[in-house]
Amino acid sequence: MTMSAGWYLRRLSRMGPQEVAGRVGDAVRRRRWRSARPNCPTVTGARFTTVLPAGTIAAIPPDAAKRLVSEADRLMYGHAEYFGVVRDDLTDPDWWSDPKTGRRAPWGYAFDVPYRSEDAVGDIKQIWELSRHQYLTVLAAAYAITGNERYAERVAEHLRSWWAANPPLRGVHWISGIELGIRLLSWVWIRRLLDGWPGAAGLFEGNPAAVKQIWHHQRWLAAFPSRGSSANNHVIAEAAGQFAAACAFGWFPSSARWQADALRSLERHLRGNTFGSGLNRELATEYHGLVLELGLAAVAEADAAAVPVPASIRLVLLRMTDALAAVVDGRLRPPRQGDADDGHGLVVDGAGTDRWGSLLATGDAVFGRLAWWPEVTGTDVRTALLAALIRPYSKNATAPAVSRPAGRPAHFADAGMTILRGPEGAGEIWCRCDGGPHGFLSIAAHAHADALSVEVRHDGVDVLADPGTYCYHGQPQWRQYFRSTLGHNTLQLDGVDQSVSGGPFLWTRQARSRVLVADTSHEGVGRWSAEHDGYQGSVHRRRVELTAASQELRVVDEVRGPRRPARLAFHLGPAIAADLAGNRAVLTWTRDGEDRSAVLDLPGQLSWRAHRGETDPPLGWYSPGFGRKEPATTLVGTGFADGTEEFTTLLRFRG
Repeated sequence: MTMSAGWYLRRLSRMGPQEVAGRVGDAVRRRRWRSARPNCPTVTGARFTTVLPAGTIAAIPPDAAKRLVSEADRLMYGHAEYFGVVRDDLTDPDWWSDPKTGRRAPWGYAFDVPYRSEDAVGDIKQIWELSRHQYLTVLAAAYAITGNERYAERVAEHLRSWWAANPPLRGVHWISGIELGIRLLSWVWIRRLLDGWPGAAGLFEGNPAAVKQIWHHQRWLAAFPSRGSSANNHVIAEAAGQFAAACAFGWFPSSARWQADALRSLERHLRGNTFGSGLNRELATEYHGLVLELGLAAVAEADAAAVPVPASIRLVLLRMTDALAAVVDGRLRPPRQGDADDGHGLVVDGAGTDRWGSLLATGDAVFGRLAWWPEVTGTDVRTALLAALIRPYSKNATAPAVSRPAGRPAHFADAGMTILRGPEGAGEIWCRCDGGPHGFLSIAAHAHADALSVEVRHDGVDVLADPGTYCYHGQPQWRQYFRSTLGHNTLQLDGVDQSVSGGPFLWTRQARSRVLVADTSHEGVGRWSAEHDGYQGSVHRRRVELTAASQELRVVDEVRGPRRPARLAFHLGPAIAADLAGNRAVLTWTRDGEDRSAVLDLPGQLSWRAHRGETDPPLGWYSPGFGRKEPATTLVGTGFADGTEEFTTLLRFRG
């Protein structure tokens, strides 16, 4: 996908004067850097001192260590999967090759590479992901756990290969700041986890190639921070990686300045990216996880290096952790809201480790769990590593006293998110109602046109599902579908989206929503109501009521305005089979070997049809992760909305 002149004009229209000036300065700097490439300063006597405390590795739970080593062995044999593409070439990877399309990115000055064009470069996510070097943190962790030097030797071999193949400012790996930031964080942890290996110092501080790469990465990040309307999770990754490297690899004349600047940026943008309630302002749950991981990793580096950090950083991370604990369902699954690209801040765990359980376990170690937090029964490696470096909140003299929620929050007014729940335990009904802002900043890059959508689970199984994301670049039809209004459990008018897209990460007009009722105080009954103005000349209002005793969820839609064509969509999870007859659908699925069922009574004023796995246009799909999709049933009712009647949907769970 290449960007048209119209896209550039639309993008420019979403920038303020300060951002425009900053981007002009960036353009001038890129032009100057094409020919003016300074040399890395000479480093002598460099040492790595922020090592893991004694006993850290021994504190890793044995089953978590076993999963990690099993994953490392897969990697040693060259096997991995990224975004649905299975690879077996990791023994000697081609750093510029896309295994999905078979294309190889062109060589040249980094800022000349047309990375948005799949025809020219391939799938850029596939190329970039391996070079985040998070698979190497897994191998380094396997060395730390087992002492087997073959893991360390493979890490060293691949780092030397990457450094040789990717000189500063040449090629696709020097284009995006988030990639440089996450890569620096990976290198810090690789050095830390390999500390017991005799070759560690020679690989890093004693290696001119490594020192040069570390310096150029930090120089790049200092020069080209994400700005203005792009200052979302990317700027957090840039600041966290820069800060971590300046703490752990503080070998350069600019290290103190880089450290201070990165810390200021991290503090500012962590606050800016987070609602007061603790939810991430992008309203894209996976980015909540990414930002929380990056923030925790940055604090770990600060504490390891005895660098004071503003109290506000720890406070934001605490609130983010409490918010995560509040919104997950009984199986520790958070909402599937907004974009998701499987991005992680620090990877040191094997397959099968629960990401969200891991974050809550780390939150318990760092901040202390509250009585209402859900129980975490799984184990992980990362918690032991981070907890060994981060000073517990209660023992930190600079941490401010904070009032934390006495009970489990259900309504997050600033984010417009409400969670309605039935009784916890087996058969729990969990319902997310969306009445919040469209997205974050003027472009709302990772938002979906999903105002007033609902997401419903029964005992952790997606029943009325948010279909997910699937892709970013290269497949515009699929990108459009997965973030469209029709692609969510809400009402569409006139066959158009509530918010107007100007590109794959750009919205030029955003629907405004407001929550009217969020009543979760009554025992056994939860009520929610909201409206939005995305359809000019009409207002869509929705009411949701969950009655726990009868296991019923009622959804009532009304449109205030002139008569208009309407489509009401309900997307079923991939595990759900549906038998549709007229306006009634019988839903069946299996959970833990037990048959479950529900009845979905749909509005009789609409004509209902089931869609599954259709491609022209796309309809009836579910994306379990980035780059992966599978057919799922979508029920679509068509008709007209004219403000004279309500559309009532009733979901009744059996048993």
